[in-house]
Amino acid sequence: MKIDLANLTITKAHKHLVDGDFSATELAEAYLSAIEKKNPELNAFLGVYDDVLEQAKRVENQNVKDKGSLWGIPIALKDNILVKGKEATAASKILKGYHATYDATVTKKLKEAGALLLGRTNLDEFAMGASTENSAFGPTKNPHDTTRVAGGSSGGSTAAVAAGLACAALGSDTAGSIRQPSAFCGTVGLKPTYGSVSRSGLIALGSSLDVIGPITKTVSDAETIFNVIKGKDPMDSTTVDESDYPTTNDKLPTTNYAVGVPRAFLDSTKLDVRVRKNFDESVERLKSLGHIIKDIELPNLRYAVPAYYILLPAEASANLARFDGVKYGHYADGDDLLGDYLRSRGEGFGPEPRRRILIGTYVLSAGYYDAYYGKAQAVRRLIADDFARAFQSVDVIAMPTAAGPAFKIGEKAKDPVQMYLEDIFTVPANHAGLPALTVPSGVVEEAGTDLPVGLQLYAPHMGESRLFSLGKQFLGE
Repeated sequence: MKIDLANLTITKAHKHLVDGDFSATELAEAYLSAIEKKNPELNAFLGVYDDVLEQAKRVENQNVKDKGSLWGIPIALKDNILVKGKEATAASKILKGYHATYDATVTKKLKEAGALLLGRTNLDEFAMGASTENSAFGPTKNPHDTTRVAGGSSGGSTAAVAAGLACAALGSDTAGSIRQPSAFCGTVGLKPTYGSVSRSGLIALGSSLDVIGPITKTVSDAETIFNVIKGKDPMDSTTVDESDYPTTNDKLPTTNYAVGVPRAFLDSTKLDVRVRKNFDESVERLKSLGHIIKDIELPNLRYAVPAYYILLPAEASANLARFDGVKYGHYADGDDLLGDYLRSRGEGFGPEPRRRILIGTYVLSAGYYDAYYGKAQAVRRLIADDFARAFQSVDVIAMPTAAGPAFKIGEKAKDPVQMYLEDIFTVPANHAGLPALTVPSGVVEEAGTDLPVGLQLYAPHMGESRLFSLGKQFLGE
């Protein structure tokens, strides 16, 4: 049968594999062909693994009927997730040529589930950005309009799924890096509860904020992947079990959730009028499905972006100190040891990592730590407390995913502040460690092109089941 990659989901592909409509090799070949055809324009993949067909052959020697729903499913990985023996650059010249010596925990789990690993996808360098324009290997283009960004930092993963170059993908989310590009590209994106998915083998950016999550075409597919990759891991001491949050495992009804809307916060932001109209219509749709809409107050959300751009650079400054050209990655010879460090890091890091390293080192320095970093941590606590209070009266919180649709390539690249404000609706979830899901909520027209926008849903810690339930209802799955 002809494989329709544009509409193929994990659920559909698994059924076809079980029924023998096509083989894992034929499915892999279809995706490899699509990548060869479309990737030169989109730049979604930085590299395709050379053993994809070998992986497919191994799958075919297994009885797929006895395997889980990821068996034989081609999945792409953001290029900051390690695969043993494969190059991993985090889209930075400083790691060009580095090959991982071990598998990330999520990689192991995908392999054990029988998934096919297609290749590594583009991102903003070290996941620093909201457009994938900061990649050392060129920007990823939006499949809906190639003059526009795919979003970031997981732009390569979302573009790959949206363009039919992968059945699903993994990304990482530090301030919205799964959700914002998913909204721009019209995919489903899940930022799981902090600690629910192991970060072992994820190239670290902000260790208290980073989470790995799925990018898919349907909520059901996101749930499938999440159930495979979640769980406690001895290699990551921050991982938790669902039982650690027993209050969120209650049996809530699924037809009358109390959905909170922070209207005062939305009114205070520079939200595109078309996106606001789409959001209001989405809320009405939730209401028509039987859910209760309640206005809520989240007074400290306005400080989320400023606090993030103190905390994240501080953590990035510490995490990126290891990239000095000594053990791996780019090396440049200087006059002495310090000269080696200066040249290697100066040549290897792009402008955005350099900017954030400098900011982070400054806010952690003596005399400024309490004034900046300490205060930002206090603000983070206030934001988490706002959500804790809100979830005493509502089950889920709804917000837009992004303030506008995908913007033109180059439009915001020279204005870091405008780019940082892309995180305004997404970063609060990372501050509080909450799960958040974005689902396609329609399109807005711009210059004769329909551009996707997304509805974002927040839940309490380990409340992913609420997000999946409500997301499926919203999309009619």
